[in-house]
Amino acid sequence: MQPNLKSTLLDEVQQLFHRHGVRALSEDQIITSLSISPATFYEMFQDKNDLVDQAARHDLERQKREHAAMFAKAGSPVERILLLLQHGIKELRNIPGTLYSEIQQDHPQTWAMMLDHLATYSYPQIHNLLNDGILQKQFRSDINIELVTKIILEQVNLLLNADIFPPSRYNLSEVFRSIYLYYIRGICTEEGFKLVAAHFSKA
Repeated sequence: MQPNLKSTLLDEVQQLFHRHGVRALSEDQIITSLSISPATFYEMFQDKNDLVDQAARHDLERQKREHAAMFAKAGSPVERILLLLQHGIKELRNIPGTLYSEIQQDHPQTWAMMLDHLATYSYPQIHNLLNDGILQKQFRSDINIELVTKIILEQVNLLLNADIFPPSRYNLSEVFRSIYLYYIRGICTEEGFKLVAAHFSKA
């Protein structure tokens, strides 16, 4: 099977999940929507669980590429963190509010992989940006980088906890903005605060 075909199908699967959620689609419905034969589907994926896992991994790689492109245009740590937040808001606006809870409940292996991604990719990324921001006097020098990094990541888990912020009641992108806008402003120096205020005035 050609890698580019598989990549295209994973992009299409992700769009299906964004439109309908994961739980609502059976294997047969997915196969029909992708306009492929069952033989082609099972040549690439063991079952729906494997499909969900591969689609999630594929999407995380896409996000990494987009982060790299954003960072190439940003000249400061505060700007880079703000761009990450803006990107996160955009991502949340494009998916059903129940998507993460469905993955967490129905596909625990994929959920564990996504949490591992936070620990092995997002944690060092944020940690390094905070450290750079302190060196450039945009973040306060008295913050505990390890603790602040942990808090920022735990706020992601808080936001995605459907028991605390049920998607039927709360707009996740607004929750995201409410959590991070004020928290990031609070750890900034006066110079960093100006960058934050300018960014969100245009958001």
